[in-house]
Amino acid sequence: MPRERIVSPESQGPQEEAFSLSLRPRRLAEVIGQKGLREKLSIAIAAAKGRGEPLEHILLHGPPGLGKTTMAHVVAAEMGAGIKTTSGPALTRPADLVGILTNLGRGDILFIDEIHRLGAVVEEFLYPAMEEFRIDITVDRGSFARTINVPLQPFTLIGATTRAGFLSAPLRERFGLFHHFEFYPEADLLEIARRSAKLLEVQAEPASLSEVSRRSRGTPRVCIRLVRRVRDYAQVKGDGRMTREAAREALRMEAVDDAGLDELDRKFMRTIIDVYKGGPAGIEAVAATLNEEVDTLVDMVEPYLLKIGYVGRTRQGRIVTPAACKHLGLKAPPAARTGKQSAAGPEADLFDARDV
Repeated sequence: MPRERIVSPESQGPQEEAFSLSLRPRRLAEVIGQKGLREKLSIAIAAAKGRGEPLEHILLHGPPGLGKTTMAHVVAAEMGAGIKTTSGPALTRPADLVGILTNLGRGDILFIDEIHRLGAVVEEFLYPAMEEFRIDITVDRGSFARTINVPLQPFTLIGATTRAGFLSAPLRERFGLFHHFEFYPEADLLEIARRSAKLLEVQAEPASLSEVSRRSRGTPRVCIRLVRRVRDYAQVKGDGRMTREAAREALRMEAVDDAGLDELDRKFMRTIIDVYKGGPAGIEAVAATLNEEVDTLVDMVEPYLLKIGYVGRTRQGRIVTPAACKHLGLKAPPAARTGKQSAAGPEADLFDARDV
């Protein structure tokens, strides 16, 4: 079972999702950040409503926790349409889609999270639904088999994925609008923290919100989670106000440092420095040393470390940078100081597809 990390961009389950739902924006004007997407959507929505047609199919891709699900609900609200949500792993057979598709009204939104995990058979079943708003159902077998054409109400499919490269080309080509979600700048996260504190009805000093936004790893979901933790700490250990001291103490208890890194992030970098002399080190070898799953490191640890320049990828494996060594208070190994790849054991020289 994967460990729960306060700085993980992944959802911690239905309970967190239900709680966070009240803090999410409901209209496009309330959305903070992603300016390019907001402009594209405002034009597309106005044009579609003016023609009385559903929106084009939309593909949202990027790291988890950046607001893809939230944006799908915002689009539905702006269009005045209903929304049905599901996920790629939940759709294992074409029959799983039949009930969903036939119950959609005109202009409704079908949101499929982790759409890259759709099976090939289900994906092909979806093609005529997206293009021609119909599905073909085969009944009976053998010489008695026949196909029934079932018309559908025009709808909009919004797909979300953390791995756009895993989508097949035929599926990608059926989307009309595309947008890649980037990590949020600190200024946007500060606005998200301020809005969350207001909705939670807690007094928050600007300095406390700055502490939270700086450590939120560019991710709104993490920012909202940290605001809630600081609020709880201030309520129990303080006078209920979110102060800078309360924020620092609450985040220190959670082992979140000034750069937003937690203990797993630091152990990942220390392992490459101490065990593999700064790298390069194969991700399989690092995962085995840490006793962690490779997917955990690739999907939940590396993206932010790569973004802030603490870790680099080479064909031989992962390396740390001088900036990472400075952050950890460690002397940079020769490989990190010179940028040259050094031998770090036999595992480091093994090429792994996950290393590029």
